Amino acid sequence: MPPRKIRNTLALALLGLLLERPMHPYEMASTLRERNKDTSFKINPGSLYDTVESLAKHRWIEPVETVRDGNRPERTVYAHTELGRQEFVAWLDELVREPIAEYPKFVAAVAYLGALGPERAADALEERARHLAERVEGADTALADTVGQGAPRLFMIEVEFVRHAWQAELDWARRTAAEIRAGSLPWPDHS
Repeated sequence: MPPRKIRNTLALALLGLLLERPMHPYEMASTLRERNKDTSFKINPGSLYDTVESLAKHRWIEPVETVRDGNRPERTVYAHTELGRQEFVAWLDELVREPIAEYPKFVAAVAYLGALGPERAADALEERARHLAERVEGADTALADTVGQGAPRLFMIEVEFVRHAWQAELDWARRTAAEIRAGSLPWPDHS
């Protein structure tokens, strides 16, 4: 299979939105934020417009109309092309099926946790655990709000997945910090 022309995961999000209906970029960004997708995709106006431009350049989306709402500037509404729909489905299928090597910075840092010394390492892990607990709580709130509004679970399934990943990391961080504090995790002597 030749390399994919577009690999930006924000493009994946935009293509997913356009399955619902044609939209202009501002509406795409607003919809992603309303659905808490900014926990899954980095959304800023510059990258969003660049991504829309790239999708159009590669003919995965195309302008279907220009609209004006009141005094606001004209906005170009985009829709999938047949090629874009095919590329989206193939890309999505590939991402779901095939685990790829991702290199999280935290995993790289954990590899050298010993350099912090036991006290500092435990403090750092406990602080990380506090941040993760806040994220888990935020995800729980977002999920409850979305379900409360009658949205299908499928619309928030990635938030559910990330929430479980954060919970697993939270449990690990707390357990490891407790082991360090109890002295049951052997620490190298760097004297």
